[in-house]
Amino acid sequence: MNAVVENLAPTQGKSAEKIALENNKLHKRLCRLVGQAIGDFNMIEEGDKVMVCLSGGKDSYALLDILLTLRERAPIHFDIVAVNLDQKQPNFPADVLPRYLEQVGVPYHIENQDTYSIVKRLIPEGKTTCSLCSRLRRGILYRVADELGATKIALGHHRDDIMQTFFLNMFFGGKLKGMPAKLQSDDGKHMVIRPLAYVREVDTERYAEVKGFPIIPCDLCGSQENLQRKQIKNMLREWEKKHPGRVENIFSSLNTVVPSHLMDHNLFGFKDLKTDGVANPLGDIAFDEEPCATPSSMPGIIPLHAADD
Repeated sequence: MNAVVENLAPTQGKSAEKIALENNKLHKRLCRLVGQAIGDFNMIEEGDKVMVCLSGGKDSYALLDILLTLRERAPIHFDIVAVNLDQKQPNFPADVLPRYLEQVGVPYHIENQDTYSIVKRLIPEGKTTCSLCSRLRRGILYRVADELGATKIALGHHRDDIMQTFFLNMFFGGKLKGMPAKLQSDDGKHMVIRPLAYVREVDTERYAEVKGFPIIPCDLCGSQENLQRKQIKNMLREWEKKHPGRVENIFSSLNTVVPSHLMDHNLFGFKDLKTDGVANPLGDIAFDEEPCATPSSMPGIIPLHAADD
C-alpha cells in the first residue's frame, strides 16, 4: 500500500493524501471484518497450518494478504501456506503466482492437474462447468492439504458469494441452505474456513486495485455469461441499488435463524410441541399480514418497508 501512496504523492499532492486515507480505511475495515469472522466461528487456532487456496483472482489474493497482516498481530501462532491448483487451462500464465508468492515471501505449492481436459470432455458445449470443476478441485485440494499437513483450508468466498449461494439453493434447489463460514468436509477429515464471510465484493475489488494484485482470469468459467449465479448476482445488485439495506438485512437473517418459525419438522420438534405455560424467549407473534405491518416501535425490528424507502 505504501508503494501505491508514494507513486501518487509527487503528482497529486493533497489528492494523494486523501486516496491514502481511503486506502488505509479500507485495509483496516478488511482486517476488522476478517478478524471478526475468524473470532465468531473460531476459524484459526493455536498451531494451525492454514492452507490458503490461491486461484489468481482478486478474492483469494485479498484473503492471503489480510491473513498475513493478521498473523503478525494475532496473539496465537499459526502458519500459512499458499496453494494453487494449475488446472492446465489454455493460456494460463504459470509464472505469475510463483513470482508473486516469492516476492511476498510466502511458502507455496503449485499442484498441476489437468482438470480442464476432463471438464471439457465430460460437459457438453454450452453447459455449465462449475459443478464438475468444483468437485474435482475439492478432491484434489483435500489430498494436497493432507500431504502438506494443513489443519485448515481457507477459501476466498466473500459475503456476496454466500448470498448468491443462498438464493441459488432456494430458487433452484428448493433448500434453505447457504455457504457456511466454517465447514467440516463430508469425510470428517478436513475443516474448510471462509474468513472473508463478512466482506463485500466491492471491497475486494477495490483492494485488488489498491494493491495491484496480478489478476489471472478464469477462461474456463469466466466466459459463461448465462450462469444462474450471474443472474442471482445481478438481482442482488439491482436490489441494493433500488432498496439500500435490503441485502444487508437478508445477510443478517442468515445469522439470526429461528427454527421454530420455519417449516422443517426434522430440524424442530413440531410433532412433540405442546403448550406448557412457559414463555419462550425466542418466541414471536406470527402475523398473517405483510411483514411491513410489524410495529416499528418494537426494539431491534426493522420493518421491510423502512429499508425500502
